Amino acid sequence: MRNRVGERLPFCMENSEVNPQRVLLVDRDAFELATLSAALRLHGVNIVGEAFTISLAEKLFHSLRPEIVLKQLRSPAEEGLSFLRRVRKVNPNLGIVIMTEFPDFRLIGSQEKNIPRGSKVILKRSLSDLSILTENISASLNPAKDESRVNWISSHESSRENSPVNKIKGLTDVQVETFRLVAEGLSNSEIARVRFVSEKSVEQIIARLAKELGISADPTRNLRVRLAAEYFTWVHTRTP
Repeated sequence: MRNRVGERLPFCMENSEVNPQRVLLVDRDAFELATLSAALRLHGVNIVGEAFTISLAEKLFHSLRPEIVLKQLRSPAEEGLSFLRRVRKVNPNLGIVIMTEFPDFRLIGSQEKNIPRGSKVILKRSLSDLSILTENISASLNPAKDESRVNWISSHESSRENSPVNKIKGLTDVQVETFRLVAEGLSNSEIARVRFVSEKSVEQIIARLAKELGISADPTRNLRVRLAAEYFTWVHTRTP
């Protein structure tokens, strides 16, 4: 591609027609935000704005009118999800792509029902090729035509029997909530108060949870510590 005087345009400009849709990036980790933005531009994605706070993202959304929002979702998640719901309400046709380290939003106290319909969710640990992301950025448009609540992007990891994605599918909401509270350091009595149940019920939930996760009884190792360790190997979260 050449300009009017015949000079060849830079690589990132030359490929801007690959994904001409206007994309707003949102991530509170400023370093990852800048890195991802540069990489996507080199792959022809039309990044019109970058925001590392929700307040800035709101301002840029209303001033730049992007067609797609790409949000890296970190813990706690509700502020980011609330922002996505607000902007989708403003523009029902807004494409939404979420990158996350969490194989299930219940692990951080949220639910898939809180995610705008038709959103594309990409598990970061399975993102081996940036083309997966660029393809789903374009595919996120026209969410009104998508009847699904959320589209989790499949990967080689999800096909493995013991992958986090498959393990958590077998857990109930109660088990996942208890799993999270144990990892946060709450005692059985504290979890019982939070969930309005007896301590005996909490003990039974924890025992069933350990069985579902394949954690066998070991009198030499604290079960709660093992559950917390398992939780953090699943989420791999880093809080800036």
